[in-house]
Amino acid sequence: PPSLSEDDPNKNVLHVNTFPPIISNDKCDIYPLFRRGSNVSLVLDMSALGAVEPLNVTVVTPREAAAKEYLLSAGRPLTRHELREIINNTHKLHAEFAEIPMNFIDPKELDIPNHGTKNRYKTILPNPHSRVLLKSRNCIDLLGSYINANYVRGYLGDERAYIATQGPMVNTVNDFWQMAWQEESPVIVMITKLKEKNEKCVLYWPEKRGIYGKVEVLVNNVRESEHYTTRSLTLKCGNQTRSLQHYWYTSWPDHKTPDSAMPLLELMTDVESDRRSSAAMGPVIVHCSAGLGRTGCFIATTIGCRQLQLEGVVDVLSITCQLRADRGGMIQTGEQYEFVHHALSLFEARLSAESGQ
Repeated sequence: PPSLSEDDPNKNVLHVNTFPPIISNDKCDIYPLFRRGSNVSLVLDMSALGAVEPLNVTVVTPREAAAKEYLLSAGRPLTRHELREIINNTHKLHAEFAEIPMNFIDPKELDIPNHGTKNRYKTILPNPHSRVLLKSRNCIDLLGSYINANYVRGYLGDERAYIATQGPMVNTVNDFWQMAWQEESPVIVMITKLKEKNEKCVLYWPEKRGIYGKVEVLVNNVRESEHYTTRSLTLKCGNQTRSLQHYWYTSWPDHKTPDSAMPLLELMTDVESDRRSSAAMGPVIVHCSAGLGRTGCFIATTIGCRQLQLEGVVDVLSITCQLRADRGGMIQTGEQYEFVHHALSLFEARLSAESGQ
């Protein structure tokens, strides 16, 4: 199937399921699905599918049920040694990635008039069950409560650890800041330039002070490093004030993955430090342009590093499935999937050096 570029999701609007068709066998209730690179089939008892609630559809087909079952159950924990080995097996990683259901939604599932005016890319929509709803005085103002953003679980399924969203547009900047305030977010991570051939994101923060709807944003100081810029912000709404850190990572090249994962790990370390020390306990907001590729890589790497640190193993397949269950299409390409493994391998090497292994 065609891959969907993070940098221009609309140039391939054909969404093709990457797994083989289900083959019926009248003599057996067990259907082989998703033949893996290891030649081991994941089998699914089709008699149990009737009890499975669909992620985001009213009537579930066998294919959709199989896709959900895959997202809920697929996994391949890697020991530290196996992680070091797998990064040299590019074919295996890409084959594994190709089997993961995208979990994109049908536009008809969003019954919100004119929601297309608030989407950067018409094919990239928030999955209904986990989408962020903006609070509105008018409870029937469906468009006023709409933002192209999803809550995303963290390590061990920690609810609403992140918000994955698209890069703000001219007409959604106020919505973005309303979300940051409403959700009490301690950190915003931006992983895109403003323009890469086409517009990827609008400049949504002020140089010093700006008012966006009911939220006032003040820039207290700016710190430049080689790969990203950090802004310490103060948000005001009514008589309340909050602090928030904004990271703008600009070293991710257009249509590629970075040559080195080290800057991403440095960014992750700073973000995690700020998150732990912040008084605000809400989700970390992460966005690129579409809110899928680079956003997915950052969140997956953060979760994977935590798992490596605490468990000594990492399951990138399971992490990716969890991300896609929350927001369809997270981690968009095989190259990005491979990059996440490289980043985790680098982190593992650092852990081993620190422990003297």
